Amino acid sequence: MRYPIAIELGSDIAAYGVVVPDLPGCFSAGDMLDEALVGAQEAAAAWIDAALDAGEAIPSPTNLEALRINCDCSGRTFGVITLDAALLDDTTERVNITLPRRVLKRLDALARAAGESRSGYIARLSLEGRREAA
Repeated sequence: MRYPIAIELGSDIAAYGVVVPDLPGCFSAGDMLDEALVGAQEAAAAWIDAALDAGEAIPSPTNLEALRINCDCSGRTFGVITLDAALLDDTTERVNITLPRRVLKRLDALARAAGESRSGYIARLSLEGRREAA
């Protein structure tokens, strides 16, 4: 997936700024252009992940030429960031994990108490932990 970006060039006293217009509020900055671009990819991935968790639709990438014509981005240059399409993949996948029996027993008891399966409980905790870390 390739999302267009608008880049505000930096200087000796200002950082580079990168906006992902298709993802409202998604931006990055960095003292070096490469740093700002990597930050934009990370910000876009986090934006999409949060939107999916909230049950929101993910905007399709705008055509780069359409962005250039329609964006109120005077003085900026344009480019694209590439995101792994797996970000949108909610396909269930079977995994094998290894845990000490005492931990597995505790995990199963917590899942039962929450009225969830082991897998559902782990998934919910993972999603909640991601939100807390943000």
